[in-house]
Amino acid sequence: MKQEGKTLTELMVAVAIIGMVAAMAAPNYSVLNTRSQLRCTTEELASELRGARQLAMTYRDRVRIVVDLDQQVLTTEFINNATTHHVYHYGGKGIVIEEPSAGPEILFHPSGRSASATTIHLRSSEGQTQQLTVSITGRVSIL
Repeated sequence: MKQEGKTLTELMVAVAIIGMVAAMAAPNYSVLNTRSQLRCTTEELASELRGARQLAMTYRDRVRIVVDLDQQVLTTEFINNATTHHVYHYGGKGIVIEEPSAGPEILFHPSGRSASATTIHLRSSEGQTQQLTVSITGRVSIL
């Protein structure tokens, strides 16, 4: 009866090769993960802004989003009712939001228009950047 099998040396060589390939792929995975986190946070932020615009048009009320850079939150508030609708926490994701170009408050009118055009820059811990704009018409775009 003939037995075939792998020796311990062959097994150790295969494990070493797999380990080297994994070690080479780890830095690329880290950059990919950071880029993905930046893209997801930008999409979530754009969704918050679009949602605030829709709330303003639906409820015929002015809606304000306050960007709190210290607490790393965005707060959506109705102006006339003085009530908070939603709070979005972006802290802990390794993303830094720079203060919007028009100031820390973004205001949407019942017509869907924005009080002023603004640009928001997002930066990851790896130095990657993403830009988000709100036009005077209220349109939210990711650049």
